[in-house]
Amino acid sequence: MVQVEPSLVKYESPVMLSSAKDKNRKNNKKSVDTKKMVEGKDTEALLNSILPPREWVDNGQIWVQNVQSIPATRLDVITLQENLDRRLQEEQARETGICSVRAKLYGQVFDELIRQVTITCAERGLLLLRTRDEIRMNLNNLQTLYESSIAFGIRKALIAQQKKQKMENDLRDLDGRKKELEDQLRELTEKYDSMEANEEETRAAETAQHTEEVEKLKKSNETLKGNLEALLSAPNS
Repeated sequence: MVQVEPSLVKYESPVMLSSAKDKNRKNNKKSVDTKKMVEGKDTEALLNSILPPREWVDNGQIWVQNVQSIPATRLDVITLQENLDRRLQEEQARETGICSVRAKLYGQVFDELIRQVTITCAERGLLLLRTRDEIRMNLNNLQTLYESSIAFGIRKALIAQQKKQKMENDLRDLDGRKKELEDQLRELTEKYDSMEANEEETRAAETAQHTEEVEKLKKSNETLKGNLEALLSAPNS
């Protein structure tokens, strides 16, 4: 027979359904109104509605396992606690923080306590069922909120990464542009220095040429002055 996952909820021995008709009859039995079950004191049907039977297929046969409807004793509660501690250790559940294994086992314990209470007091069991469903709904909402926040955080991280990548690309472009401008500045500076040097040489050459012409004119002037003085000092003929 197929091995069913062990549970801390107490189940009866599995029963094989002979046909699909039996399965439909079981399903119809589970759909009965819980209020009518309480009023009619149909504990087994109420338990099956709270904790649905486990079903599986083995060699083409449908097997069903219902929860026990036998009242629990003090020893059953002690055994439940011991089994919980053993399963927590065997499955290496975390003692703190989020742990799916620990949550699963404590959920089974809660279901078993609901089963035990429902047998002795159906109204109390239904109230515990409402409490369980409310807790599960809140946990599911928190799980959804957590997953949504994780997805939101990932999206924000991706956007930030894209912005960072764009800024890095812009920075590289600006660095490249800066290098181009620095190269242009260096070329223009070298060109300016070369032109300044050429202009200085030209000014020096023009100054030298001007000085030489002035000297020539001075000498020519001295020569003419000497000739004039010689003519003036000569006796009249």
